Amino acid sequence: MRIASISKSLTMVALAKLWEAGKLDLDIPVQHYVPEFPEKEYEGEKMVTSGIRHYEKDMKKVKEEKAYKALKMMKETVAFEQEKEGKSNEKNDFTKFKTEQENEAKCRNSKPGKKKNDFEQGELYLKEKFENSIESLKLFKNDPLFFKPGSQFLYSTFGYTLLAAIVERASGCKYLDYMQKIFHDLDMLTTVQEENEPVIYNRARLSYMDVQLSESGNSYKDEEAVSSGIIPSVSYKNASGKYYVFYVYNKKKRLVNTPYVDNSYKWAGGGFLSTVGDLLKFGNAMLYGYQFGLFKNSNENLLPGYLKPETMVMMWTPVPNTEMSWDKEGKYAMAWGVVEKKQTYGSCRKQRHYASHTGGAVGASSVLLVLPEELDAETLNNKVPPRGIIVSIICNMQSVGLNSTALKIALEFDKDRLD
Repeated sequence: MRIASISKSLTMVALAKLWEAGKLDLDIPVQHYVPEFPEKEYEGEKMVTSGIRHYEKDMKKVKEEKAYKALKMMKETVAFEQEKEGKSNEKNDFTKFKTEQENEAKCRNSKPGKKKNDFEQGELYLKEKFENSIESLKLFKNDPLFFKPGSQFLYSTFGYTLLAAIVERASGCKYLDYMQKIFHDLDMLTTVQEENEPVIYNRARLSYMDVQLSESGNSYKDEEAVSSGIIPSVSYKNASGKYYVFYVYNKKKRLVNTPYVDNSYKWAGGGFLSTVGDLLKFGNAMLYGYQFGLFKNSNENLLPGYLKPETMVMMWTPVPNTEMSWDKEGKYAMAWGVVEKKQTYGSCRKQRHYASHTGGAVGASSVLLVLPEELDAETLNNKVPPRGIIVSIICNMQSVGLNSTALKIALEFDKDRLD
């Protein structure tokens, strides 16, 4: 199945391994590794590369949207603080009313036009085949930066296309070859890049026989079935002779097939195929590395994690002034969204620490969530890592929000463990 943006978390492991091996310097300009990517300027000043666009090309629209979000957040914060303080005298009530009116006016004046979501952006439906990451750079390498590096945050899939090119140059291997080595090490044997021509065993599918029975019960040759509409022309055939398709709801809320796309331009940021089982292995490997440092003193026989504990801590440390679109309580880290542990009042809502990434591709939705166990001394002395709950969900349906479902499942399993 298409795992979409969970591919970013996989690519981050490649970068982390190169960094641990001393083959990658995170603090030098990208042109050191990829001279094909031009130096950038922002308002006349030369910049290290950041602020690469996502699918939206219009800088004005992006800036308007970010300004509107910032104003809305400020308004919500002011309202919360005023409610918390509990000021109720007439003067303060009048001031609050006046402030709200002013903020409403600002919001109305600054609110951008209707924003396109990712699935309304033309680039998401590219059919062109790209042979490698360097070739894919042509889609965005000459576009301007959207903001001064370090000043704002913008979620970007194309940024990972550039990172894939860096992996190639730092490793001396083709990006896909290097990723296959990582998948082999992690025992993720059913995780591959999505390519439409090769036969990929067990690719998500709708069986030919199921289509025959549901449509007419008659027997058709492949070409006849496609021309008659029984097999969608945008379906794909796998090694077993089965057809697979991806779905989306149209404007009339009816289930329809998604169009044919080629995801080779964004393998690193959203172009891998995987299974629930492989993603669970990946999540466990990440959690093991994250917790290894806590257990190694009590168990000297533990094998090291695939990534060092300090590397995992760095990857799962939220970056200030970022946003995690699938959970407003969290922030973005290094190719993971992270929610930190928090509890404001006793016997009230408790926010658990977890890391996750969601994915949304043409005809597919996904999530991988890691909920580390809250470790005590007894666990550290008598158990071994990884300790926690990993949840992975993948479906061949577009625009399905899965993070909250995954979190609920994880918390239920964690509660069951405690009981």
